[in-house]
Amino acid sequence: MIEKLFTIGVYGRTESEFFAKIEAAHIDTFCDIRQRRAVRGAEYAFVNSNRLQAALAARGIAYLHVLALAPTTEMREAQYKVDEKAGISKRARQVLGDVFKQKYSKQILGKFDSKAFSASLPPSSRHMVLFCAEAAPAACHRSLVAERLEKDWKVPVEHL
Repeated sequence: MIEKLFTIGVYGRTESEFFAKIEAAHIDTFCDIRQRRAVRGAEYAFVNSNRLQAALAARGIAYLHVLALAPTTEMREAQYKVDEKAGISKRARQVLGDVFKQKYSKQILGKFDSKAFSASLPPSSRHMVLFCAEAAPAACHRSLVAERLEKDWKVPVEHL
């Protein structure tokens, strides 16, 4: 049973900073909620799927790819248009646009069964982290998922 929920992004972090945060939080279950499990740029190659899974396994952390929580391409493209209009890059974004939040809430979270998700987790899961790329939690769908799980599971959330 999950006792505490965390979220983490990778932009702006080194590999050692990223894993130090995960280890300090005593993460035992890592939920990758990206649609595509790769990040452009050599500095972030450590979170590309195979390398990430190997690094987590070496630390005894369970890895799950939860594609059902990933935004669709259409949703991401709608957010990119908002970013472009505001003159900001994806990596500099601080908040999600209203259109993205509405679509994600309706199309993804509206179909999401948090009770079934909880039952599918490894029995040893206590400290789970939701992972996506963006640095700021409010700039990423992981904050919407965390808000929902905090409410449904009655667990505290910490953004690493």
